[in-house]
Amino acid sequence: MEKSTASSRDWLATARTLSEALPYLQRYDGATVVVKFGGHAMSDDAAMERFARDIVLMKQCNVHPVVVHGGGPQINQMLERLAIKSEFIDGKRVTDEATVEVVEMVLAGRINKQIVQAINDQGGRAVGLSGKDAKLIVCDKATKTRKDPDSNIEKVLDLGFVGEPSEVNPGVIKLFTDSDFIPVVAPIGAGRNGETFNINGDTAAGALAGALKADRLLLLTDVAGVKDADGDVVTRLTPADVRRLTDEGVISGGMIPKTETALHAMEKGVGAVVILDGRAPHACLLELFTEHGAGTLIKA
Repeated sequence: MEKSTASSRDWLATARTLSEALPYLQRYDGATVVVKFGGHAMSDDAAMERFARDIVLMKQCNVHPVVVHGGGPQINQMLERLAIKSEFIDGKRVTDEATVEVVEMVLAGRINKQIVQAINDQGGRAVGLSGKDAKLIVCDKATKTRKDPDSNIEKVLDLGFVGEPSEVNPGVIKLFTDSDFIPVVAPIGAGRNGETFNINGDTAAGALAGALKADRLLLLTDVAGVKDADGDVVTRLTPADVRRLTDEGVISGGMIPKTETALHAMEKGVGAVVILDGRAPHACLLELFTEHGAGTLIKA
């Protein structure tokens, strides 16, 4: 004869959680969600496994995830092994011809296939792509200016093979999202004259989300979200709030490109953008399928 135990109460709590998720499962039924995966979670095996399982669960619930990934630390490691020097200007990697070969090898090769394998291991059907496949992301050379402190004259800086998405052709992605497949996209773009361009991962995710008119863009990072002047995470912002906090210097440093990506994506038709901590277990599921959510929601 079996008796009720504490474990049965745990299962009851699990069932209650699933039941409470019903309205959110209905809300996102058939939705396209672009997820930018990056930061320290990519280099942690347990975190990678949790992320892959969550992505497979999203697909099983008829949410259509599109994963875009970064890989800065892994690129740095490979460049160091090959004794190729790399420098940064205002947070952007100066990418010469030797560097862009390594960037493509690491992003479109090793990292992309690691994520694909992790998703497949959890029962999903992931397919790896880069922005060069089917001209998914066509780039122009990114330009950067810096004002000379002495002369006050703006100088144009050469970042090499760093690309800015100028044309996104999401047809190949839609072929996958309309089926059982989960696309995993490396942020490598095609130039108009046969060049290969390195794209910032957040920028690539935002451009792709805009072209897909995604319901949500989730930017996973190594911080809990956008913080106010007191250092507390703000759970919800409007585009006007983002601009005000940026002007006041509250949003600064590495958070600026993320919020700029969010605003640009929303201008292109993305329903809302969430900046959240990718290190937190099941961050994507918390954001989509619970009342609590996770991170900072940016929505008009």
